[in-house]
Amino acid sequence: MIIFNLLCDNGHRFEGWFASGDAFRDQQARQLVQCTYCQTSSVTQLPSGPHVRRGGVATAQDRNISAAADGTTAAAPLAQADAVQNFFQALAVMARQADNVGDRLAEEARRIHYKEAPARNIRGIATAEETRELLDEGIMVLPAPVPPESETH
Repeated sequence: MIIFNLLCDNGHRFEGWFASGDAFRDQQARQLVQCTYCQTSSVTQLPSGPHVRRGGVATAQDRNISAAADGTTAAAPLAQADAVQNFFQALAVMARQADNVGDRLAEEARRIHYKEAPARNIRGIATAEETRELLDEGIMVLPAPVPPESETH
């Protein structure tokens, strides 16, 4: 998994998580990458570099970043709470904008992937086995908790 810093044509900065750089470029070319704020698909990748500490005493922020990167310690609890809240808000936005295909998720995801149906964001229900099969075929799906219906449509 790779995280890119992204910028839309309206000046909104946000992060995108992708399986690889090629996966990002493929999704961007198909206009599947959208701004989390205004939903435009005019999105570019911002240059970014790894966090590197240059000697001296590590600050609390350095320790949190390093610990989170190597998985030995949890990041600051407040930062985690904000990240979780932002994640669920983004899920709710995506769910509101996605076509609900119900229990036909696996079938419709394949049709889109193999260009038998128009590219679009979809949501629905799939079994664990169907989800594994989609991932094995290279079809990106995100098993996620379903936001309450009042937050979708």
